[in-house]
Amino acid sequence: MKIKTKLKNLRDVLSQNLIERDTPIRLTLLAALSGEHLLLLGPPGTAKSELARRLKQAFKGGNYFERLLTRFSVPEELFGPLSIKALEQDRYERLTSRYLPTATVAFIDEIFKANSAILNSLLTLLNEREFDNGVNRDKTPLSCVVGASNELPEGEELEALYDRFLLRYQVMPVSSQESFAKLLRLKGNPKPKPDLELRLTVEELQEIQESAESVNIPDDVMALLQELRNFLTEQQIYVSDRRWRKVVKLLQVAAYTNGNNDISIWDCWLLQHCLWATPEQRQVIFDWYQSRVGTRAAFNPEKFSKLIAAWEKKLEEEKNNQTQAHDEEGHLLYIDWKGEPTTQSQGEVPENRNGEPLYLAPPQNQGNRIQDRTNQGKGYTDQEFKQNFCRDYGNKFHDGQQWVEVKDYYADNANRLMVSKKIPPKTEPTCYSKYHIKGRVEETDNIVKDITEYLPHIDEQIRSLTQTINDHLWITPGFSEPAKSTLEQTRQTVDALRVRITQVRDGFSNLPVEKV
Repeated sequence: MKIKTKLKNLRDVLSQNLIERDTPIRLTLLAALSGEHLLLLGPPGTAKSELARRLKQAFKGGNYFERLLTRFSVPEELFGPLSIKALEQDRYERLTSRYLPTATVAFIDEIFKANSAILNSLLTLLNEREFDNGVNRDKTPLSCVVGASNELPEGEELEALYDRFLLRYQVMPVSSQESFAKLLRLKGNPKPKPDLELRLTVEELQEIQESAESVNIPDDVMALLQELRNFLTEQQIYVSDRRWRKVVKLLQVAAYTNGNNDISIWDCWLLQHCLWATPEQRQVIFDWYQSRVGTRAAFNPEKFSKLIAAWEKKLEEEKNNQTQAHDEEGHLLYIDWKGEPTTQSQGEVPENRNGEPLYLAPPQNQGNRIQDRTNQGKGYTDQEFKQNFCRDYGNKFHDGQQWVEVKDYYADNANRLMVSKKIPPKTEPTCYSKYHIKGRVEETDNIVKDITEYLPHIDEQIRSLTQTINDHLWITPGFSEPAKSTLEQTRQTVDALRVRITQVRDGFSNLPVEKV
């Protein structure tokens, strides 16, 4: 029987007659296979101890140990009583048989009630699988400790103990009316008894853990883990280097037991149960992970969006670039104030004051010749002109020969105050060499190809998603719907990126070409 089939059948047997405990039973079994420990956080009466007892049924042979700790618990309750016979021989040794140092699977309830007299030995046993018994340090057969608590640990002395539990799960009472009805209709309390052929041996555990070491971490997964580490740092969620190493080991076991040679993005679903310090953080981690479903190291939609935005900006700049025009003889051209091209860079232009046009005085006013029509170079605004020359005649004045309407006077550009200034250059859209355009088109076309090649990958993920999730040993089937929704949204995003970069590529191909 293949290991995946065996583990699937074993998992299904262990989960019989458990209501809304699919995830913790999977995590419990995976913890034991990985040589890690599981913490169950939740109120009394939520099947925490039952999960540990069922885990014991997964193994052939071995001992099971269970204990409820209090603030007043003594080392003897966990590690065994002192040997009177050894004391008589001046040796400080414990009788560990049937206690934690000889257990394969253990359940320790209210584990954070452990006091300082217990902590040091417990930490060594959990991490090193060794127990200091007198002058000897003995190896222990411990595969997995399932710890339980009603509350999170308080105090720095318990932080190290908390860190020993790689997998963490918050157990809550059944939530739905349907599940509650099933719970009430359960008859008796039948314990699952896996067939002997389904039960695991110590040798099989060792083989799984050793074989899992050869499972690869592909670039996609490495990129995801690096991004997640940065995200957790931003969220001020601390994860030690040791925990990251253990997480990778767990993912390798998860991949190997699923029959894979590489860790997959789907295996990373387990990260939400490994990296939180408070239960609220689990949802934050899960939401982040779910948003990254469908991404690859070679193609991250967020990064591609930034890249395409940069290309869009570059195209807009090159489309808007202007170059000074030349005449047929190669002379630079300028635009005079009438809008006509000229080769002169300096010329007469109408003057303004505070945005108002300035005018010359009329040659004559009421029979008197005006010597300085420029008003000493200051000219006249509309109001000044009417005050000086129209007076009581409304919007007209007499130039010595006839009455002239002010608006007609203003309409004649010869009556504007002119000054000599630099004339703005005549510009036209910049023309580019065919090599420049060819390079831009090739660069953006490569992005179009990358996106086009990536779309079938997403389509295949969407098509096979339900089967992939259902076949996975450790992911609960309920994840298929939110994962599918995320993948479909990712596909829409990627397709929109394809449209954008295609428009950019076509925009570069349509840039004006310089004449040879």
